[in-house]
Formats: sequence, structure tokens, C-alpha cells
Amino acid sequence: MKRLAILGSTGSIGTQTLDIVSRYPEIFEIEVITAFNSLELLIEQARRYKPSSVVIGNEEHYQTLRDALSDLPVKVYAGESAIEQVAAQSNIDIVVAAMVGYTGLRHVVAAIRAGRVVALANKETLVVGGEIISKLSKEYGGRIIPVDSEHSAILQCLVGESFDALEKITLTASGGPFRDFTPEQMRSVTPEMALKHPNWDMGNKITIDSASMMNKGLEVIEASWLFELPPEKIEVVIHPQSIIHSLVHFRDGSIKAQLGLPDMRLPIIYALGFPERLETTLPRFDFADYETLTFRKVDAAKFPNLSLAYAALREGGNRPCIMNAANEVAVDAFLAGKTGFMQMTGIIEEVLSGVEMISSPSLEELEESDRRARALAEIIINKTVKQ
Repeated sequence: MKRLAILGSTGSIGTQTLDIVSRYPEIFEIEVITAFNSLELLIEQARRYKPSSVVIGNEEHYQTLRDALSDLPVKVYAGESAIEQVAAQSNIDIVVAAMVGYTGLRHVVAAIRAGRVVALANKETLVVGGEIISKLSKEYGGRIIPVDSEHSAILQCLVGESFDALEKITLTASGGPFRDFTPEQMRSVTPEMALKHPNWDMGNKITIDSASMMNKGLEVIEASWLFELPPEKIEVVIHPQSIIHSLVHFRDGSIKAQLGLPDMRLPIIYALGFPERLETTLPRFDFADYETLTFRKVDAAKFPNLSLAYAALREGGNRPCIMNAANEVAVDAFLAGKTGFMQMTGIIEEVLSGVEMISSPSLEELEESDRRARALAEIIINKTVKQ
């Protein structure tokens, strides 16, 4: 039995993970589930899946959660430090990091320090703290298995290969709902338009990031840390059908690609079963349904966020952290109607120029950089709204 802690069980990846593991009761056991604010769904999940521990990040919900589960043999905790503690429990084999945004960094650090396998769906963890996570993984033996479909594809293509034979990797991007828009059309994009992704069913924040290509920029940074590659060995192409999830190029000129229908359950199952492949009844890809698979270059004028991410990766230090924090605030502002779709990039650029660069930040310095970046982004947005 593999015993799981699912951090962020009420989100898109978390709910899909719970559904998947419930279908393999002979293989997986759910020990811990956590959420920050989604109290009602967390209670529902606890009653259905009966984990040994449940944690709510927002301590204001503790008593309500405890009362709701008082008839179950389950331990109830609250607070961010409690999530760190359960992520490091000795009875956990796999920690599924499914939180959205920056908040999961300390939780993953705790799991890595405890030598746990981390099924990582929270790309911001490596974007912000890739250097720290990489060092801790080598020191404590904790292993990261990516859940992002693109990074899962790269891992699958690299199994059995010599790393020295790798030439470069290609991350594919659907192009989102605006891949055929002109730069002029992009200026009138609304949140409702941006949330209609043509291929994937994801949470709001990731869907907006996908529409702006920031998601792909974050994945470039994540890939750099996961596979120890410099930015010049990571490229991005638009692949509208989302069938080829990524490609690996080798020095002899050959290319490996991983294909499959756009379904996040596939990389989740692969991460949980790794290195074995579990049998599933998921829908199968049929070449007859796709007469063509197409590719095109990314239009930098339409998707400037990708260039921002490459620049942050090259600069290193706390630059990716600053960029990520500014982007999270900008996305919230866009969803709230406080800023425009194309204005998000300008907000991020202004924050990057306004927060001090630290070349090799500690965890505490990253947290301070994150705080300053968010505060500055709020000031910039509020100033723009008043104008």
C-alpha cells in the first residue's frame, strides 16, 4: 500500500487525485487531506474518503471542521504549520502537492526534508524555490515526480535514457483560447473569455495563466530545475490539439514524444504509480480522430509573459519569485475586473523593476521578496484603478 497525503485536496488536481486513488483501494490509502478555505468540500471529502488526519489552513474554520467530523475517528488540525507537519509524517509515502500558487513552498520543503516522494502539481514551488528544493532533494533523498502533463511527458521520454544524450526539450502549449487572436483583439479580452480554455479543464488561476502563456513560462522555469537544464535547452511551441505533451531531442538527431488525450488524470496516475504503469479504463487516443497534428511558433507580441519568464530564469535568484508573486496579484485583479488582460504584463514588469534583486536567497528572503512584490503590485493596480 502507498499511503498518501493530498495537500490541496479541494482543488482541481486534488479532487481528481482523490477520485483516482479511490479506484485502486488495493494500492493506495489516503492518510491526510488538507485545504485552506474550502471548508464544506473538505468536510465532504473527509466523510467520503475517511483519512486519518484532516487539516484546514485557515484556523478560523478549525472548530467548525472539528465539530463536523466529531463522529469520525479522524484527527483534525488547523494552520499552515500543521500542514507542514503532516507533510513530513512518517506514515506518508507520497505527498501530492496540489495547492495553487506560492503557498505550498514550505509544505514541499517539509516533505523533502522528511525524505518523502512528492508528486508535484504546484509548479510555483519550483519557480520560487527551485534552488532550495534542488539542494534539499540531494541532501535528504526526497524525490519529486512531476504531475504537470508537460513535465510528466519529459520524464516518460527520459526513462531508460542517458542524460548525457539529451540535446534539448520542447514543451508544447495549446495556445489557449486566444491563439488565433490578433494583438488588437487581445486588448479587449474579458475574464469570461479567458476562462474558456479549448482543451483543458483547470482551476481559474491556471486557466488565466494558460491564456496569457504565463503558465508555460512557469513550466519553463520548473523544467529547468526538474531536469537541470539551462534556458537555451528548453523551447516552447504551440500545438493546438494538445495531443503531444512534450518532446525530448537527443544528440543523435532522434526525438521522443509522449502522446495522449488532454486529461490530467493520466499524469496524476503516472506520478502515483511511478515507476510502474497502472492499468486504467480512461479514454484512449485514436489517430483516426485527428487527421493532422500541427505546430507553430509562439507570437511574442501576443504572449509577452513567456519572454518575462525566460528573462527571470536567466537572471535567477529571487527574480522568478518576484515575477510569480506579481502575476498572482495581477491575475486576481484581472478576474476582479480591476485591470485588463494585456495590462497584466505591465504590472509584472513594473514590480520586477521595483523589488530588490537577491542572487541566492534563503527561504525567509524569498518570503520577504514575495511579500514586497505583492504589496507593490497592489499599489500599482490601485493607482491604475483610481486613474
